[in-house]
Amino acid sequence: MDRYEQFHRAATDRGIPGDEIGRFADQLRFAVWAGIAQDGDDVVGQFGGLPRLPVGVKWPSSADGSPLPFLASVDCAALPRAEGLALPETGSLLFFLHHEDDLLAPLTADEPEFARVVHVPAGTETAPADPPADHADRTFFHEDIPFLLTERPLSASVEPVLPKWVGDEDFDFDSDVLEELAGELEHAAELVEVVDELWPEPDRSAWLRLGGYCSQIGGQDTPWTRMKLAGIASRREARLPDAERLSSGDVEEYRLTREWLPLAQFYTASDYHYGCFLISSDDLEAGRFDRMRSFTMFSE
Repeated sequence: MDRYEQFHRAATDRGIPGDEIGRFADQLRFAVWAGIAQDGDDVVGQFGGLPRLPVGVKWPSSADGSPLPFLASVDCAALPRAEGLALPETGSLLFFLHHEDDLLAPLTADEPEFARVVHVPAGTETAPADPPADHADRTFFHEDIPFLLTERPLSASVEPVLPKWVGDEDFDFDSDVLEELAGELEHAAELVEVVDELWPEPDRSAWLRLGGYCSQIGGQDTPWTRMKLAGIASRREARLPDAERLSSGDVEEYRLTREWLPLAQFYTASDYHYGCFLISSDDLEAGRFDRMRSFTMFSE
């Protein structure tokens, strides 16, 4: 029995109508949360340190040749599996980001210049990469952060994730689509209780999150607004409420949230920057990691 089946069974036992359970489950996602490993934990990756790159492959860099800081890597075979998240089953994923430059970079249809995801297939000969020759002199402009971060092992678990508007009676809606969808969930509070009972909140923080929903940090435009303004159109249909007053902009942003998933989101070494790498469901399933889009957020 997978987690969605567990949820459906537990919600049905409470007498909640099946059509509403289905609408709620359509918003429910499962994500892999990775935090600093404790003694006895299974290690699934690392935060910081040196990346293990394929032999002969250069350290990822921006267009001008500047190396991109390495943030984290995960061993895909060691990760717990999360329903609806089509991560590779083997190999490793490596994440690189220069958060200050990426924050200011325009969103385009090309691979981000200051962010990179490298998938290393299983069986590839790898070795710890040599650090850039001048790495000791490479710091960030606004904060005194070293180019190489202290290596820390990561362990992981699967956690349920819901959009912030689900079950929040005080949520300030700025989208007619979300307001209409929320209105269809008469038993939202009970359904949230079912989720909390099945999967209690962990007692440790996550440094790296794969899947779920992209957190919104600070006051800048959301990734969905930026994608819409950049002309990135959703390719997948999404179930929408039957409401004539829904604006085309709201509909398009909602469809983008349904199609694009956080491949990875994480705290950087900065006190003010948060990273989120989004990828479409189709590209994730096909392993087209060069098509991810990076959205660095500034917290103030």
